[in-house]
Amino acid sequence: MSILKRFDLKTALDKLDSWSILARPSQLPPAGEDWFVWLLLAGRGFGKTRALVEFVLEKIATGAASRVALVAPTVAHARNVLVEGPSGILACSPHWCRPIYQPSLRRLTWPWGAIAMLYSADEPERLRGPQHDLAAVDELGSWRRPEAWDNLMFGLRSGERPLCAVATTPRPVKLIRDLVSREGDGVVVTRGASHENRSNLAPEFFDLITKKYEGTRLGRQELMGELLVDVPGALWKRDQLDRLRRSQAPTSLRIVVAIDPSGTGGEEADECGIVAAGIDEDGRGWVLADASGVYQPTEWAKQAIGLYHRLHANCIVAETNFGGQMVEATIRAIDRNVAYRSVTASRGKVARAEPVAALYEQGRVHHLGAFAELEDQMCAFTAAFDRAKGGFSPGRVDALVWALTDLILQPMKGWGIYELYRRQSEAAKQRNKPGPSKPQPQPGSMEWFEENKKKS
Repeated sequence: MSILKRFDLKTALDKLDSWSILARPSQLPPAGEDWFVWLLLAGRGFGKTRALVEFVLEKIATGAASRVALVAPTVAHARNVLVEGPSGILACSPHWCRPIYQPSLRRLTWPWGAIAMLYSADEPERLRGPQHDLAAVDELGSWRRPEAWDNLMFGLRSGERPLCAVATTPRPVKLIRDLVSREGDGVVVTRGASHENRSNLAPEFFDLITKKYEGTRLGRQELMGELLVDVPGALWKRDQLDRLRRSQAPTSLRIVVAIDPSGTGGEEADECGIVAAGIDEDGRGWVLADASGVYQPTEWAKQAIGLYHRLHANCIVAETNFGGQMVEATIRAIDRNVAYRSVTASRGKVARAEPVAALYEQGRVHHLGAFAELEDQMCAFTAAFDRAKGGFSPGRVDALVWALTDLILQPMKGWGIYELYRRQSEAAKQRNKPGPSKPQPQPGSMEWFEENKKKS
């Protein structure tokens, strides 16, 4: 007997504000039984989380699901958004269907025995053993460990009809591109834009965000919910990054944390780029972490120093075009013992980035996992990059470039003597190079007769 039948009176009362009445059609799951994955691609503020949570609650309440996997980019995300958030399970559950939440066990338990477990995509091995009959996936485009998806799929083997619902901003990462390519073959895709939920969002959100991002690629992706492909002429390509992605890295000989401080402050502040990278014994670069974000100076200094200690880095490298000595002073105020070196940009962003992009083309740089925001910037960065049209300042790319330049492209100490020898060698080759050979006279010509006359 379904749970709803046990609570006929309460169900009738709750139906006055039930989700089926409140929801927009685009927030309701697909009809029919010819699908396995429901992919909800929509912009920020669309109501993706609410749709995902209500889908889970409906399946649990009707008895269609009893073993649920709630998977997010991190455990904190799963807890703060899917469980405790304003559109989370605890807030959306009617009192007769409210579960007991045990944070230490990462578990929700309903009175009739159904359970939901919280998982992090950063811990794919936790998904290897358990089996489920329902999976709710949030922000698939931000997963750093794509193998978590494979383990989740292998575990969806319980119940009569296991299902998976995915709610995400449409970043063109491989996982999402693969699902979209399977549309109609077990995958149903629902698309939506932020403005569809305008009545439930603050007016200032649209006044400020639309003004800043309308018409930009970032706005089309984050607000309109468009799945954008690679930008023509971009220095990096999605397929290229996917080929260079690895799940394990060798021991690094040297690790640096690079900082690209924001040149602006206040509400209009750009992101501060903070990227850690290492180099192995074969001379290959490894992108290890991206801690970039919009921070106040002391906050980005704490983020960078925390990453420096966590990865046992050798040095912090920071661009000082904005702030000058303030950058080092801010870092020293937090931890005066870190190894620090400042760098100054004497060339434009594109000129600095092109040699690093060449390293990727040569297969000399790998990404340890996925870095969604960083890779978005990389694949939108062209030789004619325009910040206004792009809708962002490429602080993450700048930090990446500084880190890999320091590790791989920075000239070695004493390089000048080698350059002197190289130039002297080239000059010697030019001096010893034979001149152009004299053309031979044609037989029967006056020059030919004169030449043979001299020989005789």
